[in-house]
Amino acid sequence: MQIKTSKPEVIWKANTLLGEGTLWVPSQSSIFFVDIKKKKILIFNLKTNNKKIIKLDKEIGFLSHVKKNIFILGLKSELRVINLKTKKTLNSFKIEKDKPFNRLNDGKTDPAGRLWFGSMDNLERNIQNGSLYCLDKKLKLTKVDKKYIITNGPAFINEKNFYHTDSRKKNIYKIKVNSKLKLIEKKIFLKFNKKIGSPDGMTLDVKNNLWVCHYGGACITVYNSKGKKIHKIDMPAKNITNCTFGGVNNSELFITSAIKGLKTSDIKKYPLSGSLFKIKTNCKGKIFRPFKF
Repeated sequence: MQIKTSKPEVIWKANTLLGEGTLWVPSQSSIFFVDIKKKKILIFNLKTNNKKIIKLDKEIGFLSHVKKNIFILGLKSELRVINLKTKKTLNSFKIEKDKPFNRLNDGKTDPAGRLWFGSMDNLERNIQNGSLYCLDKKLKLTKVDKKYIITNGPAFINEKNFYHTDSRKKNIYKIKVNSKLKLIEKKIFLKFNKKIGSPDGMTLDVKNNLWVCHYGGACITVYNSKGKKIHKIDMPAKNITNCTFGGVNNSELFITSAIKGLKTSDIKKYPLSGSLFKIKTNCKGKIFRPFKF
């Protein structure tokens, strides 16, 4: 089947400094995303077109759904379980107390309902201070991998195989773990060259094709399981940061972007930078499981 996609449509000119963390919550017909640097959660309801912004006290890299209004937030040095409606914190775990300059970046749940997320140096120095973690349903935290500069992804083929990225190194890795979350295999699946930007957030469709956002590259590219590029979507924003399937039949792609680091000439060329986009596709995305306690 040949992939077909519509022209990107702006559904929210959100002006995100660093838009990230797309999350489709079917029970709320809403796409959730974050602005890391402005410490905000943004919620767009597809049925009503209602927009909502929740302000936080810390930078936020991602959020994951548990049930109803309960979410896990990946914040600077903290995982926080919160009721987004009442703003009540139900639980909190400090992460990397020994690395005060780190923050959490990208996070997703796997088919078993475990939460995977990465950390990185918040000052974006060229140091390998980032790690990859997994939180299981018993709330046990495991450090699965380390020595990342900027962690991004992850995208899950199944419970033991997934893709994960180091954006600064321009590498997308294919990783295999065993049932005890021990790393069995890690190899470079794709390496980006300078001309096409850096690999950022990514997601998988049901055929296990990998949809990758290009930070600085103004596009999304799609690769089959052998690493062959099979589709490209040109985007009207330069820094494309994160994407997820959702909407009608889980066949619409929602995409965040960032204004951060853009020159005046970039903003003139890409005035829609910082927007939330939607693309219709003839593919279906993999269903994300909520986090399981």
